[in-house]
Amino acid sequence: MSTSSVERTTEFAPAVASFLATPVHKSFAGGRWVEAADGQTFDVLDPGSGNKIATVTSMKKADVDKVVDAAQDAFNNSGWATMQVSERAACLHRIADAVEKRIHEFAQIESLDCGKIYAQAIADIQNFIDTFRYFADLSQAVNYRQVIAVKHHEAWVARHAWGPCGFIIPWNFPFLLTGWGLAPALAAGNTCVLKPAEDTPLSALYLCRVIQEQELLPAGVLNVVTGLGETAGAAVSQNPKFRRMSFTGSPEVGRLVAEACGRNLVPVKCELGGKGAAVVFNDVDIAETADKLVQAITFHTGQVCCDATRWLIQRDIYDDFVDECITRMKSVQIGYQFDKDAQMGPLVNAKQRARVLGYLQKGVADGADLILEGGAAQITGKNGFYVKPALLAGSLNNVAAREEIFGPVAYLAPFTTEEEGIRLANDTEYGLGNSVWSRDLQRCARVAESFRAGNGWINAHNVIVHGVPYAGVGKSGMGGGVVSPDTLNDYLRPISVVRPL
Repeated sequence: MSTSSVERTTEFAPAVASFLATPVHKSFAGGRWVEAADGQTFDVLDPGSGNKIATVTSMKKADVDKVVDAAQDAFNNSGWATMQVSERAACLHRIADAVEKRIHEFAQIESLDCGKIYAQAIADIQNFIDTFRYFADLSQAVNYRQVIAVKHHEAWVARHAWGPCGFIIPWNFPFLLTGWGLAPALAAGNTCVLKPAEDTPLSALYLCRVIQEQELLPAGVLNVVTGLGETAGAAVSQNPKFRRMSFTGSPEVGRLVAEACGRNLVPVKCELGGKGAAVVFNDVDIAETADKLVQAITFHTGQVCCDATRWLIQRDIYDDFVDECITRMKSVQIGYQFDKDAQMGPLVNAKQRARVLGYLQKGVADGADLILEGGAAQITGKNGFYVKPALLAGSLNNVAAREEIFGPVAYLAPFTTEEEGIRLANDTEYGLGNSVWSRDLQRCARVAESFRAGNGWINAHNVIVHGVPYAGVGKSGMGGGVVSPDTLNDYLRPISVVRPL
């Protein structure tokens, strides 16, 4: 396994350097920067070096409740909810333009904060920009008053904003997922309270700084609360004044959020974990397919919920395919996220590294063959959270084949027939995204439609396109999808109006 130890000299943009020099990064509420009432803070680390990069205020329940009140006040009094749709859309376009002008600033912050390879961070910022533009345009094409043809009555459905909406965002795609959450809610006229993960709050706070400096939104329309999951995150999920809630993260925490929302009868959208399968048939180009799957499992160090982590290979090419994957995974260059030659950076924190290494041990103890060892990786001059990619093989009843690892670890198993491949792919409690690989496109379509998952991809994996619904089933989620017209409708409250004739 090769590692990169030569760090590219990174000179942060002046605006980024100034932002990072902030003594304490406060939360943003009602258009102002606010601290926790008790003055508590926490530190944010660079996953690549292990060094502290920021100190952030740690909000508690009373603090969060005040922020929600600010969002409610903005919904009632700022004019955002009653603004012309075209005017709101123009605001979203201006936000997208402002982020685009500072794309390298946002990417530097995102890369530093979550350990994402810099080029991948650039792509995430671009996705945020594209998401805001997509929903700004879509909002102007929606029919907000739809006539219904029924006998003896005049009837129609009108659609309005719901009110304050809550968002709890994870650490693996902080800014991209901020866009996925905020853009449709804002486009529909709602106000928002966003709680980023404690590991990665900086890009959301930088967004607030840009919006405040350029006066891109009325005060209180966008609010960001920072804090720990068990305090600030719990307070967001438990607040009864929200009208919609969105959570992205693990099934374990998702259950807690859904339970809290259920007690308040607040509709909740949960986008949770995954244990995706790649079903590979014997007519593929082995080298090309192996390369794509290796790139998928090592992208952002495997910290991707919709990743292909179970590779099901038709038996007569299994050995050749495994050999090709081992060769390619051994050549992956591990390094600091700003190293120009690095292909895979660190995991987000020490806890996540321990989780990944622990699953390798548990998988072997449960009978799996460790066909590519993996383990901790050392980068000269860096005390970050690095691991090597690994491959396991054996029974799919193995703990490492059934539970989400969230690291650069794939589990391989052979299959014989198309029916067996489908059955093995569907034999999981998760159901986010699976893929099928074959030159026979009719077979691909047949298999993809047979997946018990929210998404079926053909000769590719992790294909998420604006305009196409993306959601999960089972332990992978509930409550609707993202990045599609259905998402915008989720943030519009329908009311039926009827007059007897």
